[in-house]
Amino acid sequence: MAENKKQRSQRKKKRIQSDIVDTEKKDLRNKETNIIAFFFVGLFVATIVYLCVFNIKDAGRVINNPYNKRVDNQVNKVVRGDILSSDGTVLATTVTEEDGTEHRYYPFDNLFCHSVGFSSANGMKTGVEQSQNFYLLSETDNILDQIGNDITGEKAKGHNVTTTLDVELTKTAYNALKGNKGAVIAMEPSTGRILAMVSNPSFDANNVDTDYDEWLTYESSDSVLLNRATQGLYPPGSTFKIITALAFIRQNEDYYNYSYKCDGQAYISGGTTIACFDHTVHGMQTLQDAFANSCNSAFSTIGAGLNKTSFINLCNTFMFNSNLPVGFEYSTSIMSVTEQSSVSEMQETSIGQGKTMITPLHNLMIASSVANNGVMMKPYIIDRIDDAQKRTVVQYSPSKIGTVMSSEEAEYLTECMREVVLSGTGNSMRYSSFEPAGKTGSAQYDDSDNYHSWFVGFAPFDNPQIAVCVILEGGYSGIPSAQFVAKSVFECYFGS
Repeated sequence: MAENKKQRSQRKKKRIQSDIVDTEKKDLRNKETNIIAFFFVGLFVATIVYLCVFNIKDAGRVINNPYNKRVDNQVNKVVRGDILSSDGTVLATTVTEEDGTEHRYYPFDNLFCHSVGFSSANGMKTGVEQSQNFYLLSETDNILDQIGNDITGEKAKGHNVTTTLDVELTKTAYNALKGNKGAVIAMEPSTGRILAMVSNPSFDANNVDTDYDEWLTYESSDSVLLNRATQGLYPPGSTFKIITALAFIRQNEDYYNYSYKCDGQAYISGGTTIACFDHTVHGMQTLQDAFANSCNSAFSTIGAGLNKTSFINLCNTFMFNSNLPVGFEYSTSIMSVTEQSSVSEMQETSIGQGKTMITPLHNLMIASSVANNGVMMKPYIIDRIDDAQKRTVVQYSPSKIGTVMSSEEAEYLTECMREVVLSGTGNSMRYSSFEPAGKTGSAQYDDSDNYHSWFVGFAPFDNPQIAVCVILEGGYSGIPSAQFVAKSVFECYFGS
């Protein structure tokens, strides 16, 4: 009896141990199943996130990649759509010959060669032709129309792209360059709509199939294929004093009381000697005076005293050394100051010399943020996409990059830029009815006597409607400086 009881106890103990083992195995299996389930759920979520990011950020780039032949295969069933100016003027269209061959025709020859670009017979594309390639070769979403075209064998008409470009303003900008190397770019500071974009030397886009190889062999100084408005990198010269002035007023609450006696040049211990243009002696200067007169002595001294960390952060805010959120080809502007930079490097950088390089596009964005109460807008060149039946497929609208300065800071800088015109270096527009504000610049770039000429500004100063940036490359002739080019653009815009 006792033996049976003992055996029963042992069997019960074994069952309990077995149940424990089974439970542990079951828990392990459940844990493994959960891990696998979480893994696949994670993959699913990651895929959804990737697809969302791809469609929002990368789809356009991939679709319009010149190596993506899937889109180009649409030419067999779609006639490439038109590219239009803001008022509907045709800037690029497809001409079909009697034998059925097609070629792109650009009514304005070289006027829009860098902004609109070209589409060649062998598939090369630039400008809007490249960035909007997908839409230009897209047929209507109406399935009945698609079926009808398939049945008849007729080609569908691609979507039309309406740009933000103004024909008359673009003509004026191009002619104002008077054949000199350089660029002009203009936009609405409150929206980012690009109104004009020209670069010289230029080329006739109609000749791309015959002259492309010749364009490639031009000297690097000509670089007709380079869009100098968005890809040209230049030392900013005194236009950079907009940034330097902002850095100073942020680091000095009593900036209204600033004064400096200019003797035509300045030397700082541990640094270098910086001279004003033509060694001009400006005498006693307030901050606004120094800005208006573009006093290198004052601003190089200011630069030497700036807190480097704060200065670097400010330049980062204005997107130096960063990608710009634009839908066309551009170069990244460079500002190389570090915590270890010397006094002389700070002096040179503060007046827009040294290693700092900027594009006219980026310079325009900085000035436009002043005009727009401190808000930097995203520049854009496409207004909308319409299908062949004139139904809008995509409508683009203004978007903010961010607030880069306070409205009070923007107001003070506007006062400084207005004084440039009223009493300073921008005197060509002193009595203009459109009341501009701006900043001139002369940028040294080699050991010769030549220098690049800059102007960046907006008008009217108290209600900005247009902002303009002009660069004239060194060695220009037939025009005194970049501000005269900008003046022509302003006059065209305001009908002066």
